[in-house]
Amino acid sequence: MPQLILSTLNARYAHASLGLRYLFANLDDDLRTETKIVEFVIGSKTETLVEQLLALSPQVIGFGVYIWNVEETTKLIAMLKAVAPEIKVVIGGPEVSHETAQQRIFALADYVVTGQGDVTFNKLARALLHGPRPLMKVHVGEEFELDDLKLPYEHYTDEDIERRHLYVEASRGCPFKCEFCLSALDKTALPFDTQRFLAEMAKLYDRGARTFKFVDRTFNLNVKTSQAILEFFLERIEAKPDDPCFAHFELVPDHLPDKLKDTIARFPAGTLQFEIGIQTWNPTVQGHISRKQNNDKAKDNLRWLHANTHAHMHVDLIAGLPGESLASFGEGFDTLARLGPHEIQVGVLKRLRGTPIIRHTDAFAMRYNPEPPYNILSNNELSFADVQRVNRFARFWDLIGNSGRFTNTLPLILQEAPTSAFSRFMALADWLYAETGATHQIALERLFDLVYRWLHTDGAVAPEAAQQAILADYVRSGSKGRLSFMTRGLTVADDSRQAGRHATPARQRRHLPDKSEGGATAPVHNELGRIQE
Repeated sequence: MPQLILSTLNARYAHASLGLRYLFANLDDDLRTETKIVEFVIGSKTETLVEQLLALSPQVIGFGVYIWNVEETTKLIAMLKAVAPEIKVVIGGPEVSHETAQQRIFALADYVVTGQGDVTFNKLARALLHGPRPLMKVHVGEEFELDDLKLPYEHYTDEDIERRHLYVEASRGCPFKCEFCLSALDKTALPFDTQRFLAEMAKLYDRGARTFKFVDRTFNLNVKTSQAILEFFLERIEAKPDDPCFAHFELVPDHLPDKLKDTIARFPAGTLQFEIGIQTWNPTVQGHISRKQNNDKAKDNLRWLHANTHAHMHVDLIAGLPGESLASFGEGFDTLARLGPHEIQVGVLKRLRGTPIIRHTDAFAMRYNPEPPYNILSNNELSFADVQRVNRFARFWDLIGNSGRFTNTLPLILQEAPTSAFSRFMALADWLYAETGATHQIALERLFDLVYRWLHTDGAVAPEAAQQAILADYVRSGSKGRLSFMTRGLTVADDSRQAGRHATPARQRRHLPDKSEGGATAPVHNELGRIQE
């Protein structure tokens, strides 16, 4: 039985905790033999989690606490301390590293590690298990050299490699000071030794790993390092084209030298994804949040990626930033939509604990949810009703715009200039909510039907054009039901892109070109064998 458990509640099973594995890797050898990693998923029954932890009879449990799991972790620790108060509980992670003493979870825990805990947790764990018992409750994570840190990648299990996303990092920190982000507190970005890092990636690859998600905030900041990492993956993709890997990176949008472009252009479809944080195109708002971004260069780079590469582009915008009106945000969305990314992630500002965004609270009347995830509720530009509309816009955009299920239909929804894509989709989102009273648990078949109804009524699209687009997308989705405007059933072959194991995640696969001849949408067969092209 382990004396020490490292645990957290992940947002999904597919998310394997990199932080726990760092803590485990940097324990002393004798402590590692007494330690077990136990991961859970949010939404689990608290009693079940407590029972599973107690079955291991630990003396100490360390929990990783984040914005997405703090509420459930608090309940878990409260119940754990009620039935087994003798177990020492240590908490750490971004959520409890700032404004620490103000939180209920702080009162429940025995010890807290703030900041980077890779080294500090090892010392605290030894003291708790073997003495002398520490007197202080709060332990500030001490600084260390990255070269002295033991890398965690060997502690991904075979099951992790087979079924989960593997999170990796080639650097830590960020030199930028965007005030909504915890990285604004970093001094700079520091790289791990590239050869040492790539040697670990090679071991993972040789063990069968094919999906790598980099958590670096600024992957392309150091072009030499970025080039080496891209070449690492490209060599393996070209050597095994029938068994490709998939790599995800966060990209600085206005920094893309030609040498890096040349390498990116060589990646085949379905192997490379860039998460690109635009956040806002408004220069005044960028100034408010201390964000330095050359908008013209960022636009040029997005255009180039769209026109010259197969990279999947996932681009972020944030609503609710200080000084940004709904109209300004809509203009930013329209600008981004014209640049052609595969996904536009519409987020709503959150006041993460410790971030400098709090300095704008009074000047811009920023009102935040007092409970996690601390999302903006209103400010002097956006009313509560405005923010609610944006939240619904974001949800429906995710279901329709980002999902890859409405490839043929989306152009009819958004139309083209001078029509505003944002205004058109906001009208659809408002209509969908009025019809359903919900943003979740809408069956896919019903969603297709609803979009069709809006298109040929409020959307002013000819019924025939709406039917053709909706039907093509419905068949492409692999669904086998019948839409309201259909008088006959469909016979739909399974989509080959959904079968078997893929390095490319399912959602990204939906954005890949169709494999039918000429890349056209596959024909629709009805029960009489007729074909609607």
